[in-house]
Amino acid sequence: MKVIEVNTPELEHSFVTINALINKDNPNYIRPLDKEVLDTFNPSKNKLFKDGAAKRWIVQDQTGKTLGRIAAFHYKKYINKGTEFPTGCIGYFDAVEDQLVANLLFDTAKAWLIAEGMEAMDGPVNFGDRDKWWGLMVEGYDREPMYGMSFNPPYYETLFANYGFKNFYNQYYYRKSLSDSLPERFKERYEKFNAKEGYSVHI
Repeated sequence: MKVIEVNTPELEHSFVTINALINKDNPNYIRPLDKEVLDTFNPSKNKLFKDGAAKRWIVQDQTGKTLGRIAAFHYKKYINKGTEFPTGCIGYFDAVEDQLVANLLFDTAKAWLIAEGMEAMDGPVNFGDRDKWWGLMVEGYDREPMYGMSFNPPYYETLFANYGFKNFYNQYYYRKSLSDSLPERFKERYEKFNAKEGYSVHI
């Protein structure tokens, strides 16, 4: 196996398509927009590059088949967030069900973060806001996710745990069917604002 830094359009194609290949057997999977993922690593599109840096890699076997991917990054607002030591991040992790592949990806990201002065590694998170691609999915595989919600095969939890990652907090996503009736407080707020002069409420 070999690790390759993503720095050409061809390698970027491999970086975005491996996510779809890994999740292809789950009918609930929704593929992220390629442009949205690639823009995350474009300094002219992502403001976090102003006070941060990022690298991406893929792992391929001897035949050139892509087996996994990972990104590592750090930025000023996150480095000391909740810790007394500089913390870097990983994200956009995907890998076949092989601990050796996962370890190679984690080790590569770890080595780069150490070289960048980081003393801890957090992830999987996004090189951006928390409303997209944040966290590791550990349940809910039987339903279609909201767009931007982390989505990965169940075995990822084992790959992360075997490497030494620990869970520090849980993140929850909530959904509500639009066909369900709304709580009474919504009707009260509607009537309150609709009765105000200069306000117009549309439903």
